[in-house]
Amino acid sequence: MGQVHLILGGARSGKSSLAEQRAKNLNLPVTYIATAQALDVEMERRIALHQHDRPTQWQTVESPLLLAKAINLLVEKIIDNTVDGHLNNGQCIVIDCLTLWVTNCLCQQDLNYFLQQKQQLLKALINSQQHESLHIILVSNEVGHGIVPMGDLSREFVDQSGWLHQAIAEIANSVDFVMAGLPLRLKGERI
Repeated sequence: MGQVHLILGGARSGKSSLAEQRAKNLNLPVTYIATAQALDVEMERRIALHQHDRPTQWQTVESPLLLAKAINLLVEKIIDNTVDGHLNNGQCIVIDCLTLWVTNCLCQQDLNYFLQQKQQLLKALINSQQHESLHIILVSNEVGHGIVPMGDLSREFVDQSGWLHQAIAEIANSVDFVMAGLPLRLKGERI
C-alpha cells in the first residue's frame, strides 16, 4: 500500500525541513511539488531559499492551482515504470505547501473552484494509496490556533484550511505536528 503523510505546523516551525528529511530517509527518488508563486520580491527570495535547501537530484514540479492533476500525472509516470505491478524501488512525492495552494485557489475564483480542487486532491491521494512503495508527504500551516480573523476571505481561508486538514488527516497513514523543530506524532507510525 502507498502511504500519505501530513505534516502540520506554524510558520517557521520546521515542517518543511522535517518533510525533506523524511523524504531523504526513505532513500527513494523524490519529486517535489511546489505550490508557491513568485508574485513579489520577498516571495522570490523565499522560493530561492527553499530551492537552495533541496537536494539537486530531486525533480521539481510547480503547481500553484492544479495539485490533483500534478499528482495524477506523476502517479501515471510512476505506474509506467512498474515491473509486474511493483514500483521500481518506490517513489516519494513532497508537496509544499497546502497553505499556499488553498490561498491560490480561494483567490482564483469563487469558493466552488476551491471545493472542486479539494475533492480532486482527496481522490488523488486515496488513489495514490493503491500503489505499493509510493509515499506522498504533504506540508501545511496549522492556522486554527489563532483568533478568528476579521475579514471574510481570511475567515474562509482558516475554515477551508481546517476542513482540508481534517479530511487529509482522516485518510493519511500518519500525521505530525511540528513546533520549534520538534515533531509530535498525532497519527500512525513514524516513516
